[in-house]
Amino acid sequence: MTPFEALYGRRCRTPLCWNELDESLIVGPEMLQDMIGKIGIVQQNMKAAQDRQKSYADQHRKPLEFEEEIKYF
Repeated sequence: MTPFEALYGRRCRTPLCWNELDESLIVGPEMLQDMIGKIGIVQQNMKAAQDRQKSYADQHRKPLEFEEEIKYF
């Protein structure tokens, strides 16, 4: 059993297998190239969103400096 099946109680239906679960699907190279392109676009959008959120968070951060206390016994 895959982790997805254990968590959601059903088989994972990836874009490679969006047809009926019992049918097999032969994927052509055009579909794979299209999927690779879309995955690249999603990765670029996520990177842009992460960078944008980091810039917002960095505006409110202050650099902290710490000094070590020396204790003599």
